[in-house]
Amino acid sequence: MADRVPSFSLAHQGIDTGAELHWNLTTAPLIEHAVQRGEGLLAKDGPLVVATGKHTGRSANDKFTVRDAETENTIWWGSNKGMTPDHFQALKADFLTELKTKPTLFVQDLFGGSQPEHRVRVRVINEFAWHNLFIRTLLVRPDEAELAGFEPEYTIIDLPSFQADPERHGTRSETVVAVNFSEKLILIGGTRYAGEMKKSVFGVLNYLLPVKGVMPMHCSANIGPNGDTAVFFGLSGTGKTTLSADASRTLIGDDEHGWSDTAVFNFEGGCYAKMIRLSPEAEPEIYATTKRFGTVLENVVMDPVTRELDLDDATLAENSRGAYPIDFIPNASDNNLGPVPKNVIMLTADAYGVLPPIAKLTPDQAMYHFLSGYTAKVAGTEIGVTEPSATFSTCFGAPFMPRHPSIYGNLLKERIAKGGVDCWLVNTGWTGGKFGTGKRMPIKATRALLNAALDGSLNNAEFRTDPNFGFKVPVAVPGVDSSILDPRSTWADKDAYDATARKLVQQFIDNFAQFEAHVDESVRQSAPKAA
Repeated sequence: MADRVPSFSLAHQGIDTGAELHWNLTTAPLIEHAVQRGEGLLAKDGPLVVATGKHTGRSANDKFTVRDAETENTIWWGSNKGMTPDHFQALKADFLTELKTKPTLFVQDLFGGSQPEHRVRVRVINEFAWHNLFIRTLLVRPDEAELAGFEPEYTIIDLPSFQADPERHGTRSETVVAVNFSEKLILIGGTRYAGEMKKSVFGVLNYLLPVKGVMPMHCSANIGPNGDTAVFFGLSGTGKTTLSADASRTLIGDDEHGWSDTAVFNFEGGCYAKMIRLSPEAEPEIYATTKRFGTVLENVVMDPVTRELDLDDATLAENSRGAYPIDFIPNASDNNLGPVPKNVIMLTADAYGVLPPIAKLTPDQAMYHFLSGYTAKVAGTEIGVTEPSATFSTCFGAPFMPRHPSIYGNLLKERIAKGGVDCWLVNTGWTGGKFGTGKRMPIKATRALLNAALDGSLNNAEFRTDPNFGFKVPVAVPGVDSSILDPRSTWADKDAYDATARKLVQQFIDNFAQFEAHVDESVRQSAPKAA
């Protein structure tokens, strides 16, 4: 494996450790190390099953960005927590001291971004073999020649055993995710949840790419048989992964992408799908990955004797996850790239049951709903979220957006206008009532509506104007029960629907007040109308 050890060593980065270093190991040896070290077990059909302990989702309240000359006027401090340079230096010193105590470390050199001119070189240092496998699976893997001369731009040090000291490090708790854009260093401690690493790289690209005129997106993306790319915006739990893994379309990626002048490109080389109650009928491509060697399953319950998985058991976490290489999806793109999009879909899981299953948006409405980022936080994706609750997550990814939302919103509007892109709002949330009364939108109906939008046939449908939101809603679509297209008709209590709709409209208006000074009048006029 010597040829996978780059000439640019940890010592070149000022990192001193006597640990045995495992450089750029591939899947099989990393799994061997993980099993031998007691980090996980192999399930019956081959995947590695691991548990993340108390952190089964992102620790959003424990993430910090160093506030210094580089970031003072470039970071959106309304949504990003600051850390002083002094606190970071104390944290860094303690991390480096901790590295010296580790007998073994695993290092991967990887790319964030599949389009060569827009990617970032990332080195990840782990104390867990399975974490190293996870990030190797999720990011883009260099070839042998690229590894030999690899020199990182950004470095992530992930030490779950490290416990931060709030007084010394300026943190909220013993858990910390600290990002220093000046030093190009990310320190993650006190959590075994591997998703923190991939979201940290996403945050870096969200910071770097807008300056180059590239739109970073929290979205999935796929390509139709006629070469038509579609992107799907949405928070965790809204269906990004499920809806983009369509056997009739080529998958570019399931979570994070850039939109350049020439392409939509995946930031990653793998997928990170929710596993809880995964259905082999509704999601056959993803379900098949649970039976593959090389898949990492987090917090999935397994019979200790038979090693059979129980994907319906949420004992360990509602947010059970699977990480797998993108080529485990049979129809994945060979190079993680596709043409610029013809359709933009904004996915929302409406916990109020007010929004229709699909609506067509004008470019101004698209920017309005993109900046609003309305959805429900789904149980398990963040610590403390136990049932769906309405939320507004700017740009469908506020936790990962370092810059002001208007920067991303204006980039999106420009790209939509330049490409004549069709925009759709799709509700994968509740119908027939709000959460607790109604039921989840049938995935078959969602897929049928999406297919009609993507193949262009929906453009020929008869539309009505929604009285609350002003967007266009189809009246009838072949293969879909027409009653579901009018959410009010699915409620037994029509007065309750009207009252709930008024409440949601007001929440939209109140939330958007923060953006009004940053958008054109035409976008402001795209707001829903209070009764």
